[in-house]
Amino acid sequence: MATVDTLQVRIARRETEAEGIAGFELGSADGTPLPAFTAGSHIDVMLGDGLIRQYSLCGHPADRSRYRLGVLLDPASRGGSRAMHALAEGATLTIRPPRNHFELAADARSHLLLAGGIGVTPLLCMAEQLAADGADFTMHYCTRSPARTAFRSRLANAAWAGRVSLHHDDGDAAQAFDMKQVLARPEAGIHLYVCGPKGFMDAVLATARGQGWPEAQIHYEFFAGAPVQTDADTDFEVKLAKSGRVVPVRRDQTVAQALAAAGVELPVSCEQGVCGTCLTRVIDGTPDHRDMYMTPAEQAKNDQFTPCCSRSRGPLLVIDL
Repeated sequence: MATVDTLQVRIARRETEAEGIAGFELGSADGTPLPAFTAGSHIDVMLGDGLIRQYSLCGHPADRSRYRLGVLLDPASRGGSRAMHALAEGATLTIRPPRNHFELAADARSHLLLAGGIGVTPLLCMAEQLAADGADFTMHYCTRSPARTAFRSRLANAAWAGRVSLHHDDGDAAQAFDMKQVLARPEAGIHLYVCGPKGFMDAVLATARGQGWPEAQIHYEFFAGAPVQTDADTDFEVKLAKSGRVVPVRRDQTVAQALAAAGVELPVSCEQGVCGTCLTRVIDGTPDHRDMYMTPAEQAKNDQFTPCCSRSRGPLLVIDL
């Protein structure tokens, strides 16, 4: 049953978008218009047994009759993509309304969209919005092969198709993605947006920063957290500033798990530090940041952290709960 912060939707259409990628169109269960969203938004999908996953909206933001998703069946799935791929047309789902942690820069004079694999989903939505606004943008979409390229027909038939360059790993050298060349000239007012597999994103971000792109002009969204070496993790404590209560966190627990075990409510969704749902203010102490959500500059401030994956560098972390 939906609550005030969730809504019921029905899978109005499901189709194969590419090898291993399913496309879904979700409509409201009662036929009313869906909540509005902005380019770069995602929804939380409740998949049962406490499983919640985030999927970017890839439809046109002006279309409130449906939410469009593209979901890759990940061989290393923790359950989310397998559950989504098991769904058929007509199935109902509970979702949370759209949220946006990957917004277009309002003051940009030009936009550079770089997509890797299924990371095309939020950037496709951005391209639709930018085209509708008459804004200047270019898009590069990198995939392993044409067969693994989602939304090919949609891209080919878009009025803005001429602004999109496709690059395939198995293609000839002439169409290869020249990352250094594309990112060679950072200029004031040009904003970069990147989404895709972690290896692709790490390479793009490292190249952009190495080429001198200002951090304020770089925008990104990770789909999954990075593997973290935990052998050196130790026990520590978190102090809840509002009550003064101290909660121990074992070396084999996350802060979110320790708080839940102590009966402390904390909104958690991805559990990998990529969605920002559990972002919590730090009052004292130094976090050991392990998220992929905050920028390096935001992490360096040490005034907030993600309890779902980040820890403490000292014996005590005082947080705003």
